[in-house]
Amino acid sequence: MSTEDQYTEQKPEQEIDLIELILKVWDQRKKVLRITCVFFLAGLLVAIFSPKEYTAGCILIPQSGAKGATGNLGGLAALAGINLGSMGSSEALPPSIYPKIMKSIPFQQELMRTTVHSERSGQPVAVLDYFTDSRYQSFSLLGFLKKYTIGLPGVLSGAFRSTDAEQSDPASAQSPLYVLTPKERACAVALSGAVTLTIDSKDGLIELKARMPEAYAAAELAESTQLLLQKYITEFKIEKVQSNLDFVQERYGEARDTFEQIQAERALFRDANQQLTSARALTEQEKYDARYNLALSVYTELAKQLEQAKIQVKETTPILMVVDPVVVPLEKSKPKRSLILIGFIFVGLVAGAGAVLMPSFFSGLGVNRRGKETGSL
Repeated sequence: MSTEDQYTEQKPEQEIDLIELILKVWDQRKKVLRITCVFFLAGLLVAIFSPKEYTAGCILIPQSGAKGATGNLGGLAALAGINLGSMGSSEALPPSIYPKIMKSIPFQQELMRTTVHSERSGQPVAVLDYFTDSRYQSFSLLGFLKKYTIGLPGVLSGAFRSTDAEQSDPASAQSPLYVLTPKERACAVALSGAVTLTIDSKDGLIELKARMPEAYAAAELAESTQLLLQKYITEFKIEKVQSNLDFVQERYGEARDTFEQIQAERALFRDANQQLTSARALTEQEKYDARYNLALSVYTELAKQLEQAKIQVKETTPILMVVDPVVVPLEKSKPKRSLILIGFIFVGLVAGAGAVLMPSFFSGLGVNRRGKETGSL
C-alpha cells in the first residue's frame, strides 16, 4: 500500500477523533461551565480589587551645542579679541546614558525627596513616604495574596534584615559612601517600576512615563523626574567647562585686584612728581609704567578668557526640549477589567475542556501500554 493510501485512510480516523473530543466536551458541558464560572468569579475579584493606576509622561528631544555652533559669533567675538575657534567641539552626552543616570543612587535619593500631592492626606507627601507608608497605599488583592503566600519567606527575611539594620553601627551614617536604608531600598525598587524611559534611536525622541495610583501624583512624579534628569545631564555635561570657568574667574579676580593696586600706586607717584627733572625719578616712573602695562595686559587677557569661558558654558549646556508636556491623565491605564475577565474566561474554558479530556487521555495511554505488554508476552 502506498503512502498516499495510508494517509487517506488515517485522515478520516483523525477527523473522527476530533469530533469525538468535541462531543465529549459537549456532553460534559455543565462541568466545563462550572469550572469556567469559577475562573470568571476569580477574574471578577481580581478586576475589582486590582489597584488603579494612572500613567503620565512627556516626550523630549535632547538638544546640545553642536560643533561649530558659535561660528556666527566668531566675527563679533574677534572684534573684542576673543577667540571662539576651540569652542563647540565637545561631544554631546549620548541619550543611552540617561537610563543609567536615572538608576544611579544619588538620582533616586534626590527623587525620593521630591513631593507629590496625595488625595488621601490632602497635602504634599515625599515620594519616599508615598511608596513605603501603608497610609498612602491602595489595597491589592493579588499583591496581598502574593505577599503572604509566595513572598512570605521574603517578608520574614526582610523583617530580620530591618532589625539588623536598626542595630548596625551608627558610625556608618557618617561614612562618605552611599548607604540605603531598608525604606529607601524598597522605594528604589518601586521607582524602578513606576518611572520608565524609552529611547527611540530612529527619531531621536525620548519618552518618559510615570505610573502612580493617583492621576495628579503621576503627573507630578513625571515632571519632577524630567527636571531632575535635566539637572543631572547639565551637571555631567558642563562639569569640565564649569571648572574652567571657576578657575579663570578666580584668576581674573586676582589680576583685577593687582591691577587696581598698581594703578593706585602709579597715580600717587605721578601726583607727587608732576615735574620730573631727575633721572632717578624718571627711572622710577618707568618702573611703575612697566608694572602697570604688564598688569593691564594680564588683566585684559583674563577678562577675554572669562567671557570666552562664560560663552562656552552657555553653549555646552544641554537642553531637553519638551515636544509633548506632562498632562494630568483623565483615565486610568490599569486595570483593564474587560480584558481581565476575557482572559480568565478563556483560561476557564481551556481548564474545563482539559478536565474533561485528560482522564480519557490517561486511560487511553494505560490501555495502549497494557496492549503492548500483552503483545510482547
